Amino acid sequence: MTRSLRLDPVLIQALIAGALSFAHLHDLAEAAGQHGWKAWAYPVSVDLLLVAAWRRMRILRAAGADSARAAWCWFIIALAASLGANIATAGLLDMDHIPAVLRVIVAGWPALAFLGGTLLAHSPAPADAPETAPAPTPPPVGPEPAADITVDRAPEPAPELPAPAPKAPAMQVPPALVEHARKVADTHRATTGNPIDTDTLRARLGVPAPMADAIAAQLT
Repeated sequence: MTRSLRLDPVLIQALIAGALSFAHLHDLAEAAGQHGWKAWAYPVSVDLLLVAAWRRMRILRAAGADSARAAWCWFIIALAASLGANIATAGLLDMDHIPAVLRVIVAGWPALAFLGGTLLAHSPAPADAPETAPAPTPPPVGPEPAADITVDRAPEPAPELPAPAPKAPAMQVPPALVEHARKVADTHRATTGNPIDTDTLRARLGVPAPMADAIAAQLT
């Protein structure tokens, strides 16, 4: 199934207006002394700068940029060049005797158009603009520490100490041995003037040391 070709009246009007503006710019450039391909390049330069400025304004508007003054400035310059050529060729100027000022403007247009196109093409896009550093986020707040609750506890009972071991029963000394030891002790005191010591008592009696201690304990 073939689709019918529909002509857009707005597109047709734009093509006609563009062709007329193109022809007027060519005629003005040629009258200003630009012949050959140079006269054809002038309308192309003006129209391209006009389209580039308009496209730049749309990009900035879609990105939500605050200012598009530079794009508006170059759009107005290109529009003034196109509109001026249309008015100049309407019979207001003698095309055979173009004023010197207009010749200077036409001759200087390439440098002006090159500057505008370069600035529009190489200016940073809103997405390429340096982003501001994000504000530092506060550290996460952790849970509050639990309150230190001290519980009073009853004092623990002291550990029980082991009961002392029962003392060994005192050594039984025969009474006769005690009487003999007393006599030996009296003799030692009478001889030396000092009480007998345990070692001397043990040596005199010929008994082991524990028994000598037990006997000395009974003599005191």
